[in-house]
Amino acid sequence: MEWDALLLSRLQFAFTIGFHIIFPAFTIGLASFLAVCEGLWLFTKKPLFKNLYLFWVKIFALSFGMGVVSGVVMSYQFGTNWSLFSSITGSVIGPLLAYEVLTAFFLEASFLGIMLFGWKRVGPGLHFFSTCMVAVGTLMSAFWILAANSWMQTPQGWEWAEDGTMVATSFVEVIFNPSMPARFGHMVLAAYLTTAMVIAGASAFSLLKQKALPESRMALRMAVLMMAIVTPLQIVVGHESGVVAHEHQPAKVAAMEGWWTTQPRQPTHLFAWPDEENETNHFEISVPGMGSWFIAGDADAEVQGLDQFAAEDRPPVWITFWAFRIMVGMGLIMLALGVWGAGAWALKRLDTARWYHRALVLAAPSGFVAVLTGWITAEVGRQPYVVYGVLRTADAVSPVSTASVATSLMFFIIVYAIVFSAGALYILRLMAKGPDSHEAPPQDTNEPPGTPMGAGVQEA
Repeated sequence: MEWDALLLSRLQFAFTIGFHIIFPAFTIGLASFLAVCEGLWLFTKKPLFKNLYLFWVKIFALSFGMGVVSGVVMSYQFGTNWSLFSSITGSVIGPLLAYEVLTAFFLEASFLGIMLFGWKRVGPGLHFFSTCMVAVGTLMSAFWILAANSWMQTPQGWEWAEDGTMVATSFVEVIFNPSMPARFGHMVLAAYLTTAMVIAGASAFSLLKQKALPESRMALRMAVLMMAIVTPLQIVVGHESGVVAHEHQPAKVAAMEGWWTTQPRQPTHLFAWPDEENETNHFEISVPGMGSWFIAGDADAEVQGLDQFAAEDRPPVWITFWAFRIMVGMGLIMLALGVWGAGAWALKRLDTARWYHRALVLAAPSGFVAVLTGWITAEVGRQPYVVYGVLRTADAVSPVSTASVATSLMFFIIVYAIVFSAGALYILRLMAKGPDSHEAPPQDTNEPPGTPMGAGVQEA
């Protein structure tokens, strides 16, 4: 492994996007949760829903702000470290990113101020509408980003121009490329599950500490319901995404599964230690035929292995293989917790199931782990291409020195460690404190209970 400008540029982008993605993955789901809470408060007039809103909106504001900052920093690297990628693909990728700003970001920015500071300045209907628009904006943002990234995975609707750049022949085909629908659904469901796990963990912690019992019980029920419904659906959508990936990126799926040879009855390796040098796996624990059944619907079907691809066209197997298994493992943990919670709820033991509450606290970060490892699986599995099958990563990097990239990478690591660690610790302190639990003032005043909501956000 040579520590050159290419490798350091890849590490820098991986580092910055790894920090960035955890915030949108959380705020996408949290914005929808806030819209549901405010809608239930308006419909039922129960103060606990407003108390939940006022508590979680502070965390949303902090997470949203850190997501914006980390996203801006990340986007600059297209010009500094990946200028050739920007030059070659700019006429295809550029409009998609511009659409994200013109639609999603403008929508979020327009209504975010009302959502955060408008309780005493606008009516409840307009405030609820603003919250819903922010939630829609987060989903639209995910749509455009996933459209751009999915096009890099399964490019279509483009052609080469005379100057060697890529130009779009159909933006409909570019946007709705083969992998986009399944990957967009997979990401949105992952965001909802990430939020559900955090809310469940925070609510379970409050119940263990006997804090804000009515609000914590309600939030826990909402999170368990989301886990129980969305996790099985996520497994189905994830499987569909894998089928699409095998059709268009068979080398990625072969690396994910650790298939070195093309053969019928491909197994599913529950555990293995890939050895790329000798093109084999050690310590395999496998289920014969299950891999073929998952991919082709037939346990006896012949499925491609890595032997069908030249060594220079294969993705890094070890990273892809284990990132995929960690993602699946987190999904199974969430499924088990969802089933456990649904069973405890049905038996009317959800509020007193202490071991379940402890398990939720420990599993609260599982959604973030699943999102990060899923993103690693997708991006490392695409290598050695930045636009799959068309543009190699080595041909997309800027002609910059190794020293300059190393310097900027160290700067990012130091600044991110200070700034985002402080932000994350403060969010954890807010979660540990829990929501306030007291009656809200009369509804016609449009006042939040206790401290005004805008002041609460400013304090946060």
